[in-house]
Amino acid sequence: MDLLYANDRAGSYPDSWYAATATPLEAFAPLKGQQTADVVVIGGGFTGLSAALHLAEAGFNVALLEAHRVGFGASGRNGGQLGSGQRMEQHGIEKLMGAEDATKLWELAEEAKDLVKHLISKHSIDCYLKPGVAHTAFSKSEMQELHDEADHLTERYGYTQIEKLDAEQMHAICPSPRYHGGTLDMGAAHLHPLRYALGLASAAAKAGVRIYERSRVHDITPGTKTQVRTDHGAIKADHVILGCNGYLGGLNRKVAARVMPINNFIAATEPLGDAAVRVLARDVAVADTKFVVNYFRLSHDKRLLFGGGETYGYRFPKDIAALVRKPMTEIFPHLRDVKVDYAWGGTLAITMRRLPYVARLAPNILTASGYSGHGVGTATHAGQLMARAVQGQAEGFDTMSRVPTQIFPGGSALRSPLLVLAMTWYAMRDRLGI
Repeated sequence: MDLLYANDRAGSYPDSWYAATATPLEAFAPLKGQQTADVVVIGGGFTGLSAALHLAEAGFNVALLEAHRVGFGASGRNGGQLGSGQRMEQHGIEKLMGAEDATKLWELAEEAKDLVKHLISKHSIDCYLKPGVAHTAFSKSEMQELHDEADHLTERYGYTQIEKLDAEQMHAICPSPRYHGGTLDMGAAHLHPLRYALGLASAAAKAGVRIYERSRVHDITPGTKTQVRTDHGAIKADHVILGCNGYLGGLNRKVAARVMPINNFIAATEPLGDAAVRVLARDVAVADTKFVVNYFRLSHDKRLLFGGGETYGYRFPKDIAALVRKPMTEIFPHLRDVKVDYAWGGTLAITMRRLPYVARLAPNILTASGYSGHGVGTATHAGQLMARAVQGQAEGFDTMSRVPTQIFPGGSALRSPLLVLAMTWYAMRDRLGI
């Protein structure tokens, strides 16, 4: 089965609250015939759009190929959280890579947040960017772990935008009876991801990027001039950038062995009106400490956008709303009977260590993917880093490519069933609180 078409209509955005509150760009025509370019970018999400935009602004002849519509995949469906740091906590990165590279990765992550904010400002992208992401704990011990990490970021990295919150202070922001304190990071932010992706696409097109939608890539033939083939055309280029993330399919076995697609789901309630303060008293986003994380925020029209639940097969469940309602009512029991107006799924990509896989697959073929739920900033930044690497400025790209990557046990054939077993264990730990 093909993930590109397993759950979606060809060339159409999903029926999400994001799609309902964004104005799509006029459709870009599919690729036809033989073309040439300096750089071919495959994938029209944050990674590919950022890479294409930055390359075009640097004077390159750029073509971008997207199988559906720009912003169609995880970039237009996610929780919209622009988090600090990498997906792995800094303590873990220090143990994995040493102090010097850990510092570089922290600095790159700060660059990523700044880049997203800069692009939104520079290109006047109306995507409801707001500051603030809270991390919530389920116990005193988890709260202490969050507080210890905040202290470490202050002492080791000079990051002072995180406020430590006890249970009472957290309940003043998020009155869920399940949470017991946490932190509030006002250097992080949240936004409307599809509107952001469409803004990047519009900026890229204005910069001269030739965007081809409904142009699925079937084959990449490496060489001094690499050829990329689609249903009805082909492009020869000096450089190729892979920005496919969870929708890579069989385009590259080396990437597929290290980056695995999984599905995650979001529901949007009916507008809560004045009752929204019983969910969030401040306009910040929230992510909790469960391994299969719950994440949520209020929309600009006071809906609760709640993300929770994962599946590891190709097909989405038939009743996504019911799947998400279960964790949503665990966190907010009073919303048991609230109406859900939209519920949708998306395919993202994870790696074994939850750090992105960034690599040079050939001298002129670059890839970045596997953002593991941390892609709003990291994917945008990865696109810029690959654009810089094409120009011979590879320091940031090389730092990210030094992150040790692991092949999923069993390769692409067995990784899904093995991951199901692992996630079942973690889900049980979440339920038992261990």
